[in-house]
Parts: sequence; C-alpha cells; structure tokens
Amino acid sequence: MIKIVVDCYGGDLSPQANIEGAVKAINDNKELYLILVGKEEEIKNELAKYTYNKEQIEIVNATEVIDCNESPTAAIKQKTDSSMVKAYDLLKNNEDLAGMITLGSTGAMLAGAVLKIGRVKGVKRPALCPIVPTMDGGVVAVCDSGANVDCDPVWLEQFAIMGNMYMKYGYNIEKPRVALLNIGTEEEKGDMLRKETYQLLKNNPSINFVGNMESRDFISGNYDLVVCDGFAGNVLLKSTEGTALELLKLIKKAFLKNAKTKLGALMLKKEVYGIKDMMNYNNYPGAILLGVNKLIVKSHGGGKASSVYHSINLIARLQENKIVEKIKEELYKPAE
Repeated sequence: MIKIVVDCYGGDLSPQANIEGAVKAINDNKELYLILVGKEEEIKNELAKYTYNKEQIEIVNATEVIDCNESPTAAIKQKTDSSMVKAYDLLKNNEDLAGMITLGSTGAMLAGAVLKIGRVKGVKRPALCPIVPTMDGGVVAVCDSGANVDCDPVWLEQFAIMGNMYMKYGYNIEKPRVALLNIGTEEEKGDMLRKETYQLLKNNPSINFVGNMESRDFISGNYDLVVCDGFAGNVLLKSTEGTALELLKLIKKAFLKNAKTKLGALMLKKEVYGIKDMMNYNNYPGAILLGVNKLIVKSHGGGKASSVYHSINLIARLQENKIVEKIKEELYKPAE
C-alpha cells in the first residue's frame, strides 16, 4: 500500500474538494491508503456523500486551520492542532507514509517541510517545481517557482538535477530538455548568476542541458524543464497564467460580439473548450517540493477535486519510482 496524508483544510474549496479528490483517487487505485486530517465531524459528514472502501481511509482530528495571512513559521510552531501541522507530524513520525498534499498556505507548507521533515542530505535548498501545459500537448516544469528568492549557481545546478529526475520519473521523459531562464539565448547573456550557472549546467553530464531560454518560449514545447531562481520563476509562472486567462477572456468577448461571431463560437465550441481545459490548473497535479525527505505537493489554493486527485496520483507515481532515494544518491556525497 502507498500511504499518503491529505491536509483537508486551507484551500478555498476545502474540505469538500480535498475529500472528493481523495475518494476518487482510492476508487481508482486499490493500493492507496489515505489519512485525512482536519475537523473530524465535518470530514465524516462529507465522506457520507460517497461510496468508497472504508478500509482505505483514516481520519485524524485537527481543530485548527492555518490562514494564508499568518506568519508561516509562527503558525507551524504555535498552531500545533492545525490540519497542516498534524499532517506534518504524521509524515515525520511514520516512516511508511510516502508523502502529503495540501492546498493551504505556501509559506507554512515550506516552513513545515524544513522544520518538520528536513532536507535530503546534500541538498542545499528545497525547490518548488510546478508544471505548465505546452502548445504541443505536453508539459514543462519550472524549478524553482518561489521557495528561494536569492540563489547561487550551485543551488540552481541542484534544482536542475532534481527537476531532471522529477520529469524523468514523474512524466516518463527519458532525457528531459533542461533550459536556463535568461534574457537571451546566447551563452554570454545575463548577470553573473546566470553566466556561472550556465557553465555548471553545460558541464554537468547528468542533465541534457539545451542552453538559455527566453520567457516568451516557455510554453513552446521545446523544453521540459526550466531552471531559475524562485523570484524569476514565480514571475514567469504567474505572468504566463495571467496572460492565458486574459487571452481566453478576449476570445470570449470576440465570440459574443454579434450574431455572426456567436454562430462561429457555436461551431468552434469543442475546440475552444479544449483550449480552456488545457490551461486549467485543476487538470494537473500541484507543485512538488523537491529536496526534502518525503514527497510533499502543494496544490493551488483554489484547487478543485480534480487537482487533489492528480496530486495524490503524482505522489503515488513518484513513490513507486523512489525519487527521494534517487535524489539522495545523486546529491549526497559523504566525505571520504
């Protein structure tokens, strides 16, 4: 059995979305065992709506919820009966638990991961690695997307190594095409951080480095992994998401302009909805936190049941491929 903890609170649609996604996951996979953490009576009432194998679900009561406006470190230390802290305690104290998912505060999730779970030996800094759909129907990952604002070249090289393993073992890409986010594709472009990182990636035989990437090519389908510091990665991710959403609004506005365009919209309804579905983050798992001792996935705060479902399946897939152990083998170099 693959055992996973689900923090049932913290999201905009929690606990309903978390529980519905969890039930869908166990109904599709008899090898899953899920521990749902949160307000016990509310979770029980929500579970009563579904048909599922009760032997695959356990409930752990937690009376508090960490708010996104709270100080992350203080919340992790002080709100000991919150669903996120209780989930982390379970993950820390039970070796057979593979990982956890949360829709709650990203800051608290990061603080809890470092304080409660700890970094893999040899990893300088853990990194968030979300995925984004590409124009050719694939996905591209960004590492880091916000966990580390200020980075050095060695950290970025490690992000590339960990992200490379993630795409290989999470998405079956044998030789992920790894790019460095920069202001131009030429080797000499960028500041000292980018220039020094370029040389490290270029000379690292464990990754398939394809050079610099400009942000306009992010979802082109020409790359599988984009490496960057957390500040640039977060801006890249949100700019892309915002642009996509605004373009969809423009398309909708154009289609509703008059009777002629409405007829065109009716004829293209299937195609338009296909584009909308492709850009919907609920159809993908959340961001994996690479470099810690357990598998932790942060789903979007506004995530629906499908987002939770895909995140649970991602943890199961990565656990089967033992990615945490592989990262340790690659990055932990004990002194001789």
